[in-house]
Amino acid sequence: MALALARYSVSPLLIWGRDPVRRAALVAATVGCQAVSDMAMVARKCDLILIAVSDDAIAPVVADLAACMADSAAPFILHLSGRSGAALLAPLQQHGALTAAVHPAMTFTGDPVQEVARMVGATFVITADNGEAVAAARDMVARLGGLAEQVGERQRALYHAALCHAANHLVTLIAGSRDALAAAGVADPAALLGPLVRAALDNSLDRGMAALSGPLLRGDAESIGRHLTALAADQPQLLPAYRAMAGATLDALEQHGGAVPTVLRTMLD
Repeated sequence: MALALARYSVSPLLIWGRDPVRRAALVAATVGCQAVSDMAMVARKCDLILIAVSDDAIAPVVADLAACMADSAAPFILHLSGRSGAALLAPLQQHGALTAAVHPAMTFTGDPVQEVARMVGATFVITADNGEAVAAARDMVARLGGLAEQVGERQRALYHAALCHAANHLVTLIAGSRDALAAAGVADPAALLGPLVRAALDNSLDRGMAALSGPLLRGDAESIGRHLTALAADQPQLLPAYRAMAGATLDALEQHGGAVPTVLRTMLD
């Protein structure tokens, strides 16, 4: 975020963090930033403050920041957590700050330059309790090249669960498939999986469960039985996930009006 926003600031961005070593490393890697050891300086000098800490650390940071704001101008303050809405920022709002939760729906794994590029075209989900805060958040998202979406305070946890179910569980799914392919003797599991899973992803984004193919859809009990036997013998650590995902797929098929053979349920149970 610092890399992406620094060009819009006439003054160096101020970076505060509890760990001085990590703070110094961030500043060293980000042109147009400087470290500060006092959170009060951030409250006093900045008109836009981003709280980019772990979910459980937001409330304590908000309390500390609110304690610094008694004699400060009222900035726009947001946090970047997906889990929580804007209610966590109420102590800052009480001091006159404009507040919002702004979550980039994108995976961040430690390559800031690449991630600045990934934010262009990504969706940022905004939760705020007034139009002025929403407008300010939309303006920031536009500067980052992103697209803005809004989610209500009460729906924030459901929104975050949906993202984690898709992105985090996908990593587990693909990693397990790669391991199984390697155990089956495939030299380059990623190259084999890439075209298949990209097509499945595109189709499922476009058509939902109507994009399903394979033995579960066909009711092919013999194929599923062979899968279970092979996994039990060679990749037993993958078997619980396979059973769980196959069962969830059968549930989804039934919910969409499909017929599920009893033999498949019995085998998977």
